Amino acid sequence: MSVPTYDQFIEPVLRFLATKPEGALARDVQDAAADILNLNEEQRAETIASGQLVYKNRTGWAHDRLKRAGLSHSLSRGKWCLTAKGIDWLKQHPNPLTAAEVEHLALAYSNVKLQQNSDAVDLDPVTEPLLTEAMLTNSPDDRLEQSIKEIRDAVATELLENLSQVSPGRFEVIVLDVLHRLGYGGHRDDLKRVGGNGDAGIDGVISLDKLGLEKVYVQAKRWQNTVGRPELHAFYGALVGQKAKRGVFITTSGFTKHAVAYAQSVEGMVLIDGNRLVHLMMDNEVGVSSTLVKVPKLDSDYFDQ
Repeated sequence: MSVPTYDQFIEPVLRFLATKPEGALARDVQDAAADILNLNEEQRAETIASGQLVYKNRTGWAHDRLKRAGLSHSLSRGKWCLTAKGIDWLKQHPNPLTAAEVEHLALAYSNVKLQQNSDAVDLDPVTEPLLTEAMLTNSPDDRLEQSIKEIRDAVATELLENLSQVSPGRFEVIVLDVLHRLGYGGHRDDLKRVGGNGDAGIDGVISLDKLGLEKVYVQAKRWQNTVGRPELHAFYGALVGQKAKRGVFITTSGFTKHAVAYAQSVEGMVLIDGNRLVHLMMDNEVGVSSTLVKVPKLDSDYFDQ
């Protein structure tokens, strides 16, 4: 018997987290969901192509849907907890969920963005994905492309959650690692963290040449609140004080429209918000790993020889 689909894990995750008001480790939720669904040893040993256990993978997707519905969140790395909305929702649904309610939780919130402040400007707007219902009539190639996007969105959310929980110093190091992968500095040692008190608004310095004659200054802020114009103005003042021509302001949150307008009005300032940062991390495999999927395609030229 195959492992149930991820939507069947939604209610077990909800019910178990309801018994853990202080939150529970993800691995405990995964095992509890497997117990509630009465998975046998063979089902618990089944893996997906990447090697991850299927039941753990599907528990993760179930929790992703609950987060997008606003019913749960991650308290810290690897620890899940119901939100106040989730607790109230369960009080209104004391009985086992109907098939329609499970389907609603599984499908209705799949395109909901997480951790986006209402006053933040989207630096990288993207076309909204096709509705789930429309996927039924799409080609396998279209469905594969949409599935990859959905996986990237879920990993992006996990990355942003982890970034928001690391120390400010560690965040600065991660930012410099990303910039190095992007090609800034010939060697990782060319990117140095400044940080600490008295940094005058500068968290990192990148030497673009061996003599250090040309530098890029970096400010990295692990913030929840949206970055406004005053913060960018202060950063630009620090750049002027260093006689710098270029600066990169990176945050885990976003930028207000006034902040974006200010950055565009001055020379040499680049903005990277949380969404752009996590996608750069995925594209350059910083803090993530990728699985190669081979998709066969007929080579018609081979048969013409």
